[in-house]
Amino acid sequence: MAGILLGSSFAGSAKADGVLDEVKKRGQLVVGNKTDFAPFGALNASGEPAGFEIDLARDVAKRLGVELKIVPVVSANRMQFLQQGKIDLMIATMSYRPERAEAVEVVQPAYYASAQSLLAPKNASPKLTAWEDLRDKKVCGVQGAFYNADVAAFGAQIVNFKDTTEALNGLKDGKCVGMAFDITFFAGKLQEPEWAAYELPLPSRNDDPWVLAVKKGETAFHEYMVGVVKDWHKTGKLIELEGTWKLPASSFLKAQKEKNS
Repeated sequence: MAGILLGSSFAGSAKADGVLDEVKKRGQLVVGNKTDFAPFGALNASGEPAGFEIDLARDVAKRLGVELKIVPVVSANRMQFLQQGKIDLMIATMSYRPERAEAVEVVQPAYYASAQSLLAPKNASPKLTAWEDLRDKKVCGVQGAFYNADVAAFGAQIVNFKDTTEALNGLKDGKCVGMAFDITFFAGKLQEPEWAAYELPLPSRNDDPWVLAVKKGETAFHEYMVGVVKDWHKTGKLIELEGTWKLPASSFLKAQKEKNS
């Protein structure tokens, strides 16, 4: 089992034979992960990185037979760290965008997908079972979120709040039947005791695939990781980790498993 080191030091420049060979020679894989976005990546009670994406990084290192070093990244620097060689691989909640594919070598298929969801009380009456049930009902939303227009198309009345905290408070105060936002945000909230009486009663919508990435031009490593992601889907490892980290069941992962089996 590959160990995990937490650090921020420079990974070193790739040799002419590529990052994949360099990782094997070095005996260490340096992965950029978020450590502030539970349950995908965060520091546990012991100060060690843990989460869904951390486990994916651990699996890659294990496959390569090397140690794992985690370098914390955020959305603003994750691609730059990859371009600068500070990390070998990036697994950091990055949605696919064409412009990002120009800057780094994105790996497809995607390994996960965020999506639109609705947080509502478990004891709601009548029970919400379909998005159409929101017609003429008030739904808490965050100003500027693109989810709002989609929910309004079902006939819902959007009650806008300036941020997620105010929207959540609005839901608690009964100002709406549910809050529409990103399922990954709700995944973290549902693991907090204060939200134990809430659930995601509706099927997720508008999948936004997440991709991992390697440095541009690293063809061998890119092809290797394509195979790894396909194997994650084929074996059901991603669905297994989804359960481990108490994430809402993803229709995207189910479809990908069927496609790659």
